[in-house]
Amino acid sequence: MSPAVTVIGIGADGWTGLTAEHRQLVLDADIVLGGRRHLDLLPASENQIREPWPSPLRESLPALLWKYDGRRVVALASGDPFVSGIGGTLVEILGPGAVVVEPTVSSVALARARMGWDAETVDVVSVVGRDVHRVLRSIAPGHRSIVLSSDADTPGSVADLLVNTGHGGSKMTVLGDLGSDDETSIATTADEWARRRAPQLNVIAIEFDGPVVGGWVAGLPDELFENDGQLTKRDLRASALSRLAPRPGQLLWDVGAGAGSVGIEWMRAHPTCRTIAVEADETRAARIERNAQALGVPDLRVVTGRSPDALAGLPRPDAIFVGGGATVPGVIETCVAALPAGGRLVVHGVTLETEALLAAAHTEHGGELTRIHVETTAPIGTFTGWTPSRAVTQWTLTKEHA
Repeated sequence: MSPAVTVIGIGADGWTGLTAEHRQLVLDADIVLGGRRHLDLLPASENQIREPWPSPLRESLPALLWKYDGRRVVALASGDPFVSGIGGTLVEILGPGAVVVEPTVSSVALARARMGWDAETVDVVSVVGRDVHRVLRSIAPGHRSIVLSSDADTPGSVADLLVNTGHGGSKMTVLGDLGSDDETSIATTADEWARRRAPQLNVIAIEFDGPVVGGWVAGLPDELFENDGQLTKRDLRASALSRLAPRPGQLLWDVGAGAGSVGIEWMRAHPTCRTIAVEADETRAARIERNAQALGVPDLRVVTGRSPDALAGLPRPDAIFVGGGATVPGVIETCVAALPAGGRLVVHGVTLETEALLAAAHTEHGGELTRIHVETTAPIGTFTGWTPSRAVTQWTLTKEHA
């Protein structure tokens, strides 16, 4: 029998803010799980086991839940447990039928209410236990974001990040202890935040101001990527990503990633898109991580190693891009085999040897074979002429059967 858990959302107003029904659910429980702050809000009880969340949470949680199999378990969460909270994790582990969730008003809803912002005009970025560079994906002049903070230091880290990227004029409103009697609001700019103190519990409302970083459609300017020349250029990248077709929650393998540009743009397409970039060169692997941070997708995972060996044991991808190393024996075969039904593969090549390999793969597996020529203008004396880049052969495959 699966363990059953009731998750109760608790606000900054603590125990007194709960309904009588929710207070009784807590008091009747055999086991109460939650953060130490949440557990400290409860009245004393001699017969109840109260246990803080384990660390690391996701890896340790199943064992903790099974330990209390068959007991009445209540878990406490901040606000709405499905807004960057424990609710989704518990459902993932136990299944929706084993988890009952009783939310209260989330900090996101309270922040929007205080700011007077419609939900449709705002995106939500969680940096709870995560890299603050995630905020950079949302940057666009005049755009609004609500940032869920880890602690009192988060507003300072976000302000520094905005200042260092030329967005110091962005308006920041730090909302503390939302929904409690001690609620606070500090309105300033990223430039002016320096050394201010924020409450431990806070949410940051940001109105961005500053230069355009790039759009969310594939084809960011090449100069946004630190690179040593091993870069899938803008027009080719846009072509590849249109065929890779990023979809929410899906995983891309970026094989022979170079500067990581394709994998980075895949993740920028939707906040839940994921990338594993595989790169043999350690210097380039470190560069991919820097590029991912700078462009707002610091959760991109980098695997340093040579394909196809480095692909062994990786989570199964929904799409694969091979930007380098296609002629290494076994790379194409491994990638085709790894794809599920409906999975997409895009391979680029510039040499005759790679072109011959892709022609053979097209003959064997089908798909689409394309040669792409890109020319850009350049000075010719006092005139202007076209300068061609190397032609790129692109093989695209959508796998029909697993």
